[in-house]
Amino acid sequence: MSSEHIIEVHGLTKKFRNLTAVNNLDLNVYRGDVFGFLGPNGAGKSTTIRMLLSLIKPNEGEIKILGLPLEKHRSEILRKVGAIVEKPDFYLYLSAYKNLEILGRLSGADVSKTKIMEMLELVGLAKRASSKVKTFSHGMKQRLGLAQALLHDPELIILDEPTTGLDPQGMKEIRDLILYLSKTKNKTIFLSSHILREVEIIATRMIIINKGTTQVEGTVDELLNTDKMSVSVEVDNVDETIKFINESKWKEFYQNHSRSEVQFNMMKNEVADLNRFLNEKGVMVSAVVPVRSLEDFFLKITEGGEK
Repeated sequence: MSSEHIIEVHGLTKKFRNLTAVNNLDLNVYRGDVFGFLGPNGAGKSTTIRMLLSLIKPNEGEIKILGLPLEKHRSEILRKVGAIVEKPDFYLYLSAYKNLEILGRLSGADVSKTKIMEMLELVGLAKRASSKVKTFSHGMKQRLGLAQALLHDPELIILDEPTTGLDPQGMKEIRDLILYLSKTKNKTIFLSSHILREVEIIATRMIIINKGTTQVEGTVDELLNTDKMSVSVEVDNVDETIKFINESKWKEFYQNHSRSEVQFNMMKNEVADLNRFLNEKGVMVSAVVPVRSLEDFFLKITEGGEK
């Protein structure tokens, strides 16, 4: 992973009268990251994104994007940033193609037919280029918003809740597109989302904020695998399995069981040893399912279990 900073935030604070929306926030995004920006409603995520895009000014703190101070190099920076903040807005009675042409001109992007069709193809809308946007589903509008954000070939893409309101298929399409942009196009993605499973699947690094303050930051693997995790083991004979467990060291890891599963609490690197032990005892293991998830971790952090 690159050590080059794409976003550096130090001591960022934003107050609205008596409300402190963001409080002394620090975060670091590196080139090539798919960076998950997480927090409960009211945590300060949208306010932070608006400050990153220079839509509102912080009361205190420093923002550097692409190595440059945002306050002094706003125009230069924003030319290299693409963003969707909440839901994208379009001229509903114009076609997808015409919308990109007009919005591209307003932003100074390349609006050649080749470039516009390339973006529509990228987001899976090339066949609907001539269709009026009023006929588009919510998911299609989200993808058109991504096409607009990508028109000027940005280095950094900031997405604020890009899958909100989408059905599972729409969520998958957006997720696949984000992965494509990251892995194939080498874009850095800053992704704010409340869909924790989506972040767990695609993010390389993440931060969880609460009440405008950093709670934890790091790689997804590090943060999810630091603590013990729950593991559900599906076996052919639970009673026999429990007997073997009670006569071994694995007794201290045992949590509970159901008709077909036995649950343990252990470190990730101990799971293979448990599976080997059960196999040696003749227990048929049909599935080993980690229960530890980003949702568990998120709830633990935001409910005050850790700092």
